[in-house]
Amino acid sequence: MSEKILEQEYQESLQYLTNMTTFGINFGLGRIKELLKRVGNPESNLRVVHIGGTNGKGSTTVMIARILREAGYKVGVFTSPHMHDYRERMVINGLMISKEDVIQMIGRVRPHLEDMVAEGFEHPTEFEVSTALALLYFAEKNVDYAMIEVGLGGAIDSTNVVTPLISVITNVAMDHMDYLGSDVVSIAKVKAGIIKPESVVVTASEDPEVIKVLRDQAKAMDVPLYLVGEDVRWESKWSGELEQEFDLVGLHANFSKLRLRLMGLHQLRNAATAVTVCEVLQSDYGVTIPREAIYSGLREVEWIGRLELLSLNPKILLDGAHNVDGAKALAQAIPNYTRDRLVLCLGMLADKEREKVVQMLVPLADEIVITRPNSPRAGDWKALGMLAEQYGRPVTCIEDPKEAVLFALTRLGEKDMLCVTGSIYMLADARQALIEQVKLK
Repeated sequence: MSEKILEQEYQESLQYLTNMTTFGINFGLGRIKELLKRVGNPESNLRVVHIGGTNGKGSTTVMIARILREAGYKVGVFTSPHMHDYRERMVINGLMISKEDVIQMIGRVRPHLEDMVAEGFEHPTEFEVSTALALLYFAEKNVDYAMIEVGLGGAIDSTNVVTPLISVITNVAMDHMDYLGSDVVSIAKVKAGIIKPESVVVTASEDPEVIKVLRDQAKAMDVPLYLVGEDVRWESKWSGELEQEFDLVGLHANFSKLRLRLMGLHQLRNAATAVTVCEVLQSDYGVTIPREAIYSGLREVEWIGRLELLSLNPKILLDGAHNVDGAKALAQAIPNYTRDRLVLCLGMLADKEREKVVQMLVPLADEIVITRPNSPRAGDWKALGMLAEQYGRPVTCIEDPKEAVLFALTRLGEKDMLCVTGSIYMLADARQALIEQVKLK
């Protein structure tokens, strides 16, 4: 197949998937269970670690995967949303699914979707189809382990068709309240829905109310629960702009001078969670993970758009701080970066707690550029600018994220820093524009 025909077929397959976004967010497991049954229940052949939580689940997912990969295993990773390319959602040992495989998988699933609708079933959503594609892909490629990140919530998220070895709940904070509940206990109950019998639970939550919900669910399922922060402890040793070092007292072993290139103190909690999962895989499931794999896995792991120092000259920091907890972690990290002035480029969805995020981040900046995420949920994006103006800093509103970051770049002096943050939908466009601009210089 020529490159041109391949690209055309790939774009047509993606368009077929994109058209399913008209089915919106539609909770429930009936549709995906029916679809998986029709393609041979691939999920039943997978050894899964299921990762949920409000923040840090993507970082924790890729850390566990990288450690297992360093230990010599073939590891599938399903995450969402993607930054630049749909294929980022399905990765095996660091390699994205090929365009040929995307075309072939969608071609196989499509008749089943059409049959389902013809037989009176509701059409599965885009995320349900993506989940089914990932499970099918990982099963057919015979991965040793599959890291499956929860999309939204837990109990009725389409990924909750798996039977995991370990259920991970990184933390629970206020996010997606329209769907999950208006208080942290309600949200925790939804997220606790991924806890299953004959598994092990690992959480890094610090909230006593959340921990109680998770303990109760673990008890109901008669499974052990490990608390990162109590059963496992860590201590930051030092942090630079590109790397940090920490010590860890694990469940079964101690690790000193672990290095991590993912920045921010919150990433140490995620790393401690990832190591705990690996220790449980060793002790409870007999998985062989040499100590060196833990060291090299953490040292080598990458995760774009999370406190990512994209460039040192000019200094550009990117971070997908799309909710209050994310903004808190970013605000904590910003003082670690040396600079004269800080220019902040911010774009958030309307259904987030924008006032609180502005309150945390805007006072740290000398100048603010507000932009609009490329999403129907962007709402009145300029309202963010009005919130920012209350802090007496110069504010510029530019709708297109690419134009916004390029304008923000022009506002930098030699020793200044640009921080681009907010919705992942905005960050993707901004990151692409910045990469092209910085390369051209």
